Amino acid sequence: MGGITLRELLREEISRVWDIDRGEVIENVYHLVNGTLVLRPQYEEMIGWPYGEAKKYTPILLDCFDSAGWFYGVFDEGLLVGAAILEGRFIGSRNDRLQLKFLHVSRSYRGQGLGAKLFELAKATARERGARWLYISATPSENTINFYMRLGCTIASEPDPELFLLEPEDIHLDLEI
Repeated sequence: MGGITLRELLREEISRVWDIDRGEVIENVYHLVNGTLVLRPQYEEMIGWPYGEAKKYTPILLDCFDSAGWFYGVFDEGLLVGAAILEGRFIGSRNDRLQLKFLHVSRSYRGQGLGAKLFELAKATARERGARWLYISATPSENTINFYMRLGCTIASEPDPELFLLEPEDIHLDLEI
């Protein structure tokens, strides 16, 4: 591993998030059943991003950037290997939540604390911006949910209706900050 650097992403670098290798082998996924997380076997090999994902979501990310979103990257000698994106618009019935819109670390860079570092930076930024809560709509894979739970997240006390409609199979989490 070369020289790892962390810094804010520029608007023109946003499309580079699709260079992150999100691949992983998923063996189990969580389901929310009557307010309780239930782990069930479900094997899937994630290789790259789903077809059309970059084309669909790049305009959404650009809009997020233009609406005071926060974009932070981890670079290894110029290669983007991890990123966190914090939505700039508040959500929730009390307008006191900011969504962690994106957090990915390339497969070969996981297990080194980079995801936790990005999460802590996003949490601190959300707090600085006046949020009381960090909201996460997370892929239900066992590794993803366990990662967020280790960082103190819990099942969302108040799932965001709009985000829940967009991702009903995600596990909606939050963290008081």
